Amino acid sequence: MQLLAQNITYLRTGKQWSLRRTAEKTGISPSSLRSYEKGDTMPRITTLQKISKVFNRTLDELLFLNLEQADQTTPDHIKGDKIRILPIVVDEQSEKERVALVPVKAAAGYASGYADAEFIAELPRFSLPFPELSHHRTYRVFQIEGESMLPIPAGAYIICEYMQNWEMIDWGTPHIVITRDEGVVFKRLHQGGENILELHSDNPEFDPYNLPYRNIREVWKARGYVCFEFPSDPKKEA
Repeated sequence: MQLLAQNITYLRTGKQWSLRRTAEKTGISPSSLRSYEKGDTMPRITTLQKISKVFNRTLDELLFLNLEQADQTTPDHIKGDKIRILPIVVDEQSEKERVALVPVKAAAGYASGYADAEFIAELPRFSLPFPELSHHRTYRVFQIEGESMLPIPAGAYIICEYMQNWEMIDWGTPHIVITRDEGVVFKRLHQGGENILELHSDNPEFDPYNLPYRNIREVWKARGYVCFEFPSDPKKEA
């Protein structure tokens, strides 16, 4: 029970949630959450399922794994030593790889179906003729939402290159990160410590935050973007 108490506290504080906010997310009262974190009370199975769903952790992980230690352990695939099979789409006639598009409405599904070949095959797909992009790399296009990376606006399409080896990340540059809890995230990446990424926004109104490697599904390097919103006329603003 003590391990569960530590895990709940770790997950809540990792998101910088108060007991009240966690209560709103889980539907569990703040007093009950406090009791669980102290190890005074063992949650019922239905309560554990609510905690599991909100923090996207299995019941076995909550009960039997020290999540803080596990999140600080280097994933096997970080150096590309154990290559994961990346689902791709190939043109039937030319046999060349095509680029899958992940629009905003599909972003939530991508976070869970990123390794599902059938899910990837159902995404819109096309070819990119730009000479700046290598024929030997895998690319994907993600549509972003929100204002954290202004002046790149919400709705822009980010052209990305798959990063098999996370040690090759070009620190300080923008990337799309597929995360366990937040889905598709567009940020500038910095090294925040051992096995931790520090995510920065270009919009100064958004604070940077840390993301353990264990909570990362995929990393895609931003190579360019397509936007259908033109900047405002500077003459009218003058």
